[in-house]
Amino acid sequence: MKKKVISVLLCVAMVAAMVTGCGSKAEEPAAEPAATEAPAAPAETKAPEATEAPEATEAPAESEAPAATGELKPDASVDYSALNVQVVAKGFQHDFWKAVKLGAQKAGEDYKLTVNPADNFVGPNSEQDIAQQVEQVKNAINKSPDAICLAALDTKSVLDSIKQAQNSGIPIVGFDSGVPDAPEGAIVANASTDNYAAGGLAADELYKLIKDKVTDPAETVRIGVVSQEANSQSIVDRTQGFLDKMVELIGEGKVSIIGHDKFKKEVADAKVILEIGIPANVVDADCQTAASKIMNESDLIAIYGSNEFAAKNIITANKNLNVLGADKVIGVGFDSGKVQLDAVKNGIFAGSVTQNPVQIGYKAVELAIMAATGQEVHDVDTGCLFYTAENMETEEVKPCLYE
Repeated sequence: MKKKVISVLLCVAMVAAMVTGCGSKAEEPAAEPAATEAPAAPAETKAPEATEAPEATEAPAESEAPAATGELKPDASVDYSALNVQVVAKGFQHDFWKAVKLGAQKAGEDYKLTVNPADNFVGPNSEQDIAQQVEQVKNAINKSPDAICLAALDTKSVLDSIKQAQNSGIPIVGFDSGVPDAPEGAIVANASTDNYAAGGLAADELYKLIKDKVTDPAETVRIGVVSQEANSQSIVDRTQGFLDKMVELIGEGKVSIIGHDKFKKEVADAKVILEIGIPANVVDADCQTAASKIMNESDLIAIYGSNEFAAKNIITANKNLNVLGADKVIGVGFDSGKVQLDAVKNGIFAGSVTQNPVQIGYKAVELAIMAATGQEVHDVDTGCLFYTAENMETEEVKPCLYE
């Protein structure tokens, strides 16, 4: 397939050179506005039949899927239909992965692949089944695909497979958490959430609700932050992104950050306090204790949970304290899950940030297609959304929520 694509491109270049004359440079494909944007699902979602020849002069159809940052530039002159893209996820135990698969399917339809990536979408029975995923990666490579999308459970366990793929010239695209600490050059690009920016979004939305209370308050006010841990990079980024954005919005020198040495930044006489609570162990009981400590503070006006685990335990702790609500302490979270979704629906939480799993799947496959045809690729931020009781059932947000 790769040789066929290269041959087509060379032919196009030779014809262009003959038309423009000796010594002139071959003109690159015209950049129509639609071609410079990441395509997504067209209005009609039915996949093209295998016998339908895609038009080489049309760019992939524009999508209804939520837009993400990090634009790719598909070559409108290339027929991508015969590409074989294999996708190995972390499993199907969460609806999150079903949404990722939906995004992969949309990409396959947009690029008119004869075999849709959703048909090649596999994952272990659970995120503890590392050995099962290792076999799935091996099987994917044995199918001699043009590219592989991989969200590794354990990078060390798939190093041999990664090396085999490299030796075979098969590009690997990381998605979601990707392939952390993979050998340099082994992963050509990643499609994932910018967790720092997502934490900043949570701060932006919360600030809108508490602006009057944090603008030069007469007395001390407190905003709580509960994080699962201080080691996982994604959780750290979501926490730091929230803290930095909140300080920026309230004003440097007006906010004191306390509660954990990793994030501490104390400011004398500051009237706004950001207090970090991190459980001693990643278990529900310890997280509820950390949340309760903050929620018992009489000057608390808002609280943020930086992932599903933290948000869920804030909500559970509130069952005894009853301090959260629109006219009480304003709560916001991250991710979804049944407990958190119910809290948003019932007004206990004002809203939460969700990753965009549909775009994660879409962009991963799109990156794989670009890499398979020799085009330059780069990491893509798949974006995030802030959902509330008012918008959580909308076409844009609903596919990104899971129980």
